[in-house]
Amino acid sequence: MVSPPHPLASLSIDETNQARDVVIDAHPGASIYFRHASLLEPPKAELTAFLDAEHSGNLTASTPQPARLAEVKYDAIERGSKVPVYQEAWVDIGQKKVVQHELIDTEFHASLTFPEFDTFVEVCEKSPLFQQKIKEFKLPPGFEVVIEPWPYGGLDSADENRRFFQGLIFAADASKGNKDTNFYPYPLPIIPIMDWANQEIVRIDELATGGNNDPLDAKTHKEGVLDHCASGEYVPELLKGGLRKDLKALNVTQPDGPSFAVTDDRLIEWQKWRFRVSFNAREGAVIHDVHYDGRSVLYRLAFSEMSVPYADPRPPFHRKQAFDFGDGGLGHCCNNLQLGCDCLGVIKYLDGVIVGADGTAQKAPNVICIHEQDNGINWKHTNWRTGRAVVTRRRELVVQYIITLANYEYVFAFKFDQAGGICVEARATGIVSVVNIDPGKTADWGNVVSPGALAQNHQHAFCLRIDPAIDGHKNTVSYEESLPMKISPESNPNGNRYEVRKTPVTHSSGLDLDPLAGRTFKVQNLDHLNPISGKPVGYKILPPATQKLLAAEGSIQYNRALFAQHHVWVTKYRDHELYAAGRYTLQSRKEQGGLADMCARGEGVRQEDVVVWSVFTLTHNPRVEDWPVMPVEISQVNIVPADFFTCNPSIDVPSSKNDASLLANGCGDCGEEGKSKL
Repeated sequence: MVSPPHPLASLSIDETNQARDVVIDAHPGASIYFRHASLLEPPKAELTAFLDAEHSGNLTASTPQPARLAEVKYDAIERGSKVPVYQEAWVDIGQKKVVQHELIDTEFHASLTFPEFDTFVEVCEKSPLFQQKIKEFKLPPGFEVVIEPWPYGGLDSADENRRFFQGLIFAADASKGNKDTNFYPYPLPIIPIMDWANQEIVRIDELATGGNNDPLDAKTHKEGVLDHCASGEYVPELLKGGLRKDLKALNVTQPDGPSFAVTDDRLIEWQKWRFRVSFNAREGAVIHDVHYDGRSVLYRLAFSEMSVPYADPRPPFHRKQAFDFGDGGLGHCCNNLQLGCDCLGVIKYLDGVIVGADGTAQKAPNVICIHEQDNGINWKHTNWRTGRAVVTRRRELVVQYIITLANYEYVFAFKFDQAGGICVEARATGIVSVVNIDPGKTADWGNVVSPGALAQNHQHAFCLRIDPAIDGHKNTVSYEESLPMKISPESNPNGNRYEVRKTPVTHSSGLDLDPLAGRTFKVQNLDHLNPISGKPVGYKILPPATQKLLAAEGSIQYNRALFAQHHVWVTKYRDHELYAAGRYTLQSRKEQGGLADMCARGEGVRQEDVVVWSVFTLTHNPRVEDWPVMPVEISQVNIVPADFFTCNPSIDVPSSKNDASLLANGCGDCGEEGKSKL
């Protein structure tokens, strides 16, 4: 008898296809366009009962198993109609039936799919309006037009509520005979707009190419709009100077294999950590049911949203604001990770499952990699009396995925260490988005990174969703500040004391960091006290102190990303409430159902099942060194124990010496024992 999949296991290909068939059967004679299908996680009350039995060793064949539900999102054109209607269904895989169905209000728009992007490109290429506009430019010989689809952004007040697509237009030097030649250095100053329902280009927005001293709507470019632009290649075979020759191999070797194990529907066990990993098309990798040495730490951990607004004041760039999770589902954009490139050492890869337009499940290979890495010293102390030093290395287990969204790449990693800490990291790389600028001009809303290419100022606002379970699901969030104290004969006679002030968060709230007060956030279980300190057991959440969204209050960009108006949000848990900017972000005018609305409920959060949302923003004012591909910009949120343990939990990590290390002796060609062969 085959055991049922674990309740947290992602839908298999077979289960996804079963969900497709149920939806098709529910709409006889209809034409259905599938957008998304993934596991609908069980209600927490049901799942925690199952997990409690699992962790206590009482799990048996008779233990109640939460229903396997698929969340399916699709358009359906019913028989006799020509109008697609967006809807969502919950499909019970075991019973093979729809258990909940919802017609989505036309105010909201379904997330984008790759086939829609392909259609946009085809419509552009066939459009007489687009062809005529391209003919107005005198392109260099051998150059071909490249169309890059983008979400339309927030609808303007004058826009009808229709489904639009927009595209950024470039030209590629096809004379090089290399399909990977970089086309971004050659931006053309137009943006075609497509009406999805009619499959036609309804207008073409012409872009200003001026600088600081020009009107914001000035069309100042010449016919040879690319004549002043310059090549900016990055693939090795097209680099003019070739690759540097003095870099020697640096290998990560694990002769005894990895120290982690992956079993039973993606159960990860490493050192004293135990957790599960799943994958879905909207969030990418999700971490579940995190325990350390048998104690509960987190229920769920995942990135929730990312908004990227651009700061060029010239219309229509206020519409250049992508929601990379909500608009299209970044899981569709995950890289097929390559051995020895994206992760080093002994690697375990995990596949994902996505659906095509016909609902058929497709394997997304190697979308998650799991590996160990060395991150310097973990702890060290030297007894100055004897001269003996004890040192341990900081080894981490990394769960990583990488996405490519047109010009940009993002590397997301969950890093578990041997001292009970978790570092969640986001790295931004790829190619900065550029627009055409006239020769010799500059603009305060961007930086010229290559002749004729202005990289616009912009922000990346990330939101990490942290569902804590510190020794259980009843937790309290507080913020702790270290504040100066006045000299007082009674309490601070010499003026060297400072106050540590703790403020509990009693109701759902949006809060901000204060570096000058040293403000940190703690999640504690007030019912469990540390036997050493007498304080509640807990974990600290340490987000980076970054700017908030800079778009003006009341602007379309501001209203669409209300989640980015605070660094930390605390809400009371509700099933399926996962998205910081709400369920629907595409072409939104205002965030609905997101963090601002969750907090407006004013629910009590003291010793309740709480969720903490950490928002951090990378303000990216591009530099020339970001061209043609930018080095990574790194942001980290650290989740570390605070009176959770009774001592340093990594005190028992072996302090073994790395016998593979050799002396370099300052030589350029060293052999065994670090001796020069010169």
